[in-house]
Amino acid sequence: MTEEISGALEAFQEYITVVKGLRPHTLDAYMRDLTQAQEYLQKPLQYASTEEILSFLATLNNPRTRNRKLSSLNTFFDFCYRSEFIVDKPGLKLAKVPQNLPKFLEYDEILTMIERIDRSSETGLRDYALILFLYATGCRVSEAVGACRSDLEEGWLKIRNAKGDKERLVPVAPVALEALDAYLHVRTHESDRLWLNYRGTPLSRISIFKTVKKYLGVSPHVLRHSFATALILGGADLRVVQELLGHESIVTTQIYTHLQKEDLRQSMEQYHPLAKGER
Repeated sequence: MTEEISGALEAFQEYITVVKGLRPHTLDAYMRDLTQAQEYLQKPLQYASTEEILSFLATLNNPRTRNRKLSSLNTFFDFCYRSEFIVDKPGLKLAKVPQNLPKFLEYDEILTMIERIDRSSETGLRDYALILFLYATGCRVSEAVGACRSDLEEGWLKIRNAKGDKERLVPVAPVALEALDAYLHVRTHESDRLWLNYRGTPLSRISIFKTVKKYLGVSPHVLRHSFATALILGGADLRVVQELLGHESIVTTQIYTHLQKEDLRQSMEQYHPLAKGER
């Protein structure tokens, strides 16, 4: 790597860290994508042509992975162009990726599966309450890890570690609060954090993932999709769901409009006389 490109990457890293204020894992993802592209091309990345970038992207089979790396590259090239590291930039568009409907679980499915949890122990009460909490709030795993008792007030949860360092308020269903109270009542360790392991330290992201996987067979993110799905099918406005999920853009939430359309289609087929073949 030349000293010049090293300077460009360092400048870009400083830009997305200080100016854009990206979180460390997002910053790492950007730099990992750019480093991988540069290693493949064996040349300073800022001087890569459109054809060379395309040749790198052609090595990636997964469309979502390809789009993510392309997004990183476009962001880097835009920065280099504005900062006058380059006089021209490759013009590359994102590939069209099929918008698959997120996997979700029905409420009855979740209840049936968590009934298997042995709630005679502190750990069992915790796991039961944790799953209901994730489904009731739709919060991210990182947000659940950072959740504190002091963040709960009169049935509302203040999510402080929201993406983009923003806060939001989410109402918590009574059944989830009751399960949480039962767990906290028997918990042996004192802490403001809601979710603790047997040593009394906060549960990690991996531990939460393993817990949900153990009882439901899915990742915690599926519970977040299940939360959103239940709201949409129940008739909630898309803007409300956006606020509750903490999505910065309504575009991210619009994947759930597929559910609305499917629900409308099923209603039409069930209730409209023409759809039922009546004349």
